Amino acid sequence: MGRGRVQLKRIENKINRQVTFSKRRAGLFKKAHEISVLCDAEVALVVFSHKGKLFEYSTDSCMEKILERYERYSYAERQLIAPESDVNTNWSMEYNRLKAKIELLERNQRHYLGEDLQAMSPKELQNLEQQLDTALKHIRSRKNQLMHDSVSELQRKEKAIQEQNSMLSKQIKEREKVLRAQQEQWDQQNHGQNLPPPPQQHQIQHPYILSHQPSPFLNMG
Repeated sequence: MGRGRVQLKRIENKINRQVTFSKRRAGLFKKAHEISVLCDAEVALVVFSHKGKLFEYSTDSCMEKILERYERYSYAERQLIAPESDVNTNWSMEYNRLKAKIELLERNQRHYLGEDLQAMSPKELQNLEQQLDTALKHIRSRKNQLMHDSVSELQRKEKAIQEQNSMLSKQIKEREKVLRAQQEQWDQQNHGQNLPPPPQQHQIQHPYILSHQPSPFLNMG
């Protein structure tokens, strides 16, 4: 014997109505998730309970983007079919749309700041927590990237300074070697002769070392 068709009507018992609402809402959200995954569709689902409590579902793209897309599409359709007399009505609807969007953004901002959380369900709190965790991961990743870039730049500058110091030290040693060879050659040529010593060559000093020379004085007497 087949199952009879259930007549759809309002459930009078409050408890049964609440249980049915919870089950049907979960099934509706499940179907919305399935169609979004299987068909690669953008789905936005909004449900208000008889007490005015909001339940919503959206795909990976957030609810605000889907609603904004819907508003643009529906507004363009209305503009094509609306006569000139409905211009003021369209502006009024646009004002209401922007006002609702601002209220939604302000509500989300309060939620991100940890305010007005009493009316949120456990599922909504879990979604909010996931959004905050994702945002925190992005912030930490960006901060670590900036710190890594800064350290790499400092290491590059340090390496360049070390290479420059090494080159200067090598030049100084080579110059001292040439002067020492010239002095030895002069000594060999004038060995055993009473000749004045060769003129003093100016030694190259390190740019950060100052030579100490005696101060001139006047010999009286």
